[in-house]
This record gives sequence, structure tokens and C-alpha cells, in this order.
Amino acid sequence: MKSEIKIDPRYAETDQMGIIHHSVYPVWYEMARVKFCKDIGLPFHEIEQRGVGLAMVHMELNYIKPSRFGESIKVVTSLIEFTKVRMTFKYDVYNGLDELINQGITKLVWLDKNLKPINIYKAHHDIYCLFLEQLEK
Repeated sequence: MKSEIKIDPRYAETDQMGIIHHSVYPVWYEMARVKFCKDIGLPFHEIEQRGVGLAMVHMELNYIKPSRFGESIKVVTSLIEFTKVRMTFKYDVYNGLDELINQGITKLVWLDKNLKPINIYKAHHDIYCLFLEQLEK
């Protein structure tokens, strides 16, 4: 499954040249991940209410073209790797002309309330099955 979110960059997210600052993309990735969870029927706050967390352990970003203030942005998110403990999301970021301007991945680990890695298959089998269904092949 692919999830999409539209973002209108704020002026505060730009540098002096009117280009979106590189530090904003990880924030957009997080927004896209939260939207992905909502789209599959498990809003992020419900995951946390069940005593489960996700910690980022790795992130890669590839800046292809600059994004400018005044351009709407689209982030397309997909789940590309999934195990009982970890998962990897891929992000494709497009400008208003539908040009690919940024790509990234994030790797996350399932955690319990004590911040210890857990096997989501054993701890919450339903969550495991829901995410496994979304895996892009």
C-alpha cells in the first residue's frame, strides 16, 4: 500500500533563499508515517495507547532537487521491509509539478513501555498482521 500526504510548506521552514531547509524533510517523513498508520486503520495514538512505541534507528535522505516556499509538496509512503522487530518505510517527495525532489528511508524498532525492543508478532499479533498486509512487494 502507498499512502499520500499533501503538505504546504510554511515560511518558517525556508532558508534565506526561499528554499525548504534540509532539516524539514525528517519532520515530513514523520508526518507521512503517522498518516500511513491512520490510512491502514491504526492511528498512531492507538498504537501508543496499547503500550507500544516505535524508535527510529536509521534514516537516509537523498536530496534531488530543491523545494521552494509556495510549492505544495506530496509525500508518498510505503512499507518496504517488515520483521517481527523492525520495519522500514520509504518516502518519495514530489513538488507541485510532480517531480521527484527527495527520497528517503527510515528504519524503526518496536518497543515496550520500558523502551526495550519487542517481538510485535508475540506482543500484538493483530498489529503484526496489519502491517504485514501493507508490505510493498
